[in-house]
Amino acid sequence: MHIFYTPDIKNGDYYTLPEDESKHCVKVLRLKQNDALQLVDGKGNLFYCRISEPDPRQCKIIIDNVIENYNRRTFRLHIAIAPTKNTDRFEWFLEKATEIGIDEITSLICTRSERTTIKPERLERVIVAAMKQSVIAQRPLLNEIIRFEDFLDRTKDIRNNKFIAHCDEGIRQNLKDVYSRGSNAICLIGPEGDFTPDEIKSAQDHYFQPVTLGNNRLRTETAGIVVCQAINFLNQ
Repeated sequence: MHIFYTPDIKNGDYYTLPEDESKHCVKVLRLKQNDALQLVDGKGNLFYCRISEPDPRQCKIIIDNVIENYNRRTFRLHIAIAPTKNTDRFEWFLEKATEIGIDEITSLICTRSERTTIKPERLERVIVAAMKQSVIAQRPLLNEIIRFEDFLDRTKDIRNNKFIAHCDEGIRQNLKDVYSRGSNAICLIGPEGDFTPDEIKSAQDHYFQPVTLGNNRLRTETAGIVVCQAINFLNQ
């Protein structure tokens, strides 16, 4: 069934698709009167609908049913990650993390970062496309890019289930052994050159536990996906 992202939809019996979505619905997908479709608002609600007037400029919709808090999870996952030098790889991370299940993403500027800017509008489109692909009703929050130390300070009042994944020497526990099932989690993922020793120490001073994601050295975007999948799996 075709899915449309409609963040401005309100509770009621009717809705009109915006012009771009109306054109896509009628001209591209060739949906007709009484054809079924679904809408998601990014706030957790899934709408089951039918087309009443297939106008390519103002396609009118009848709302038959609403499921609130659709597939809502009992925990929140926030990954703070350094954007990769190759933008495509970072977009791939956002796409797959959204499909697997993530609530919040923050881009980090670290000492060894090779990319210090992002294009939020483009990244938001990637997230929305992944939402529609996977029938996700809750839109992940994409925060503004922030410096590593500022992020540590912003999360200083949280003391549990905070992790930093790195490849440096030292004692690191497996993520599955230190994460508490059902709890909100924050995980830091560094740039291609990893976090510096000073950054790792600073994170630990802010209650981030060092963790390992396995024996293999992972790319930044792969590490982010491993964390995302691990937390979701541990909560099944």
